[in-house]
Amino acid sequence: MTLALFVGVLVAGGVYLVLQRGMVRITFGFVLLGHAANLVLLSAGVASRREAPLVQLSDLAGAADALPQAFALTAIVIAFSITIYMLTLAGAGSGDDDTDDPPMSADKPRPPGAEETVTETDAGSTDKIQRGDVPSASPKGEGMRTSDVHGEGNP
Repeated sequence: MTLALFVGVLVAGGVYLVLQRGMVRITFGFVLLGHAANLVLLSAGVASRREAPLVQLSDLAGAADALPQAFALTAIVIAFSITIYMLTLAGAGSGDDDTDDPPMSADKPRPPGAEETVTETDAGSTDKIQRGDVPSASPKGEGMRTSDVHGEGNP
């Protein structure tokens, strides 16, 4: 009875953690669920009255069943590999486990007539540059506007 309650607590904790947002918490939830599954497999196949698997050939009914132990060992290996994979995913996307809205993009299309002026560029120039202007010595083309490149300008 105690083992069943402990498995229930492990399953409840695992489900709670799997339903969280953070990838590391989800990983720990899968670890708890894996441990609960191993305890269920071992408790289903191991009885206190059974003996060691090496018994006399005449009394095979009292031998321990090795199949639940093999299932538990397979479940341990699978749970370990899934845990490593999920921790790798958590490390690769460490800043991406929340569901916040993406930041507003500065390159959204603006309504016609809404021109933005830049008062200082990274190069230190203080000339006023209208949005879409390209300097005359641009490697993209002489006097070409960015609206011409993107197809927004007049033909």
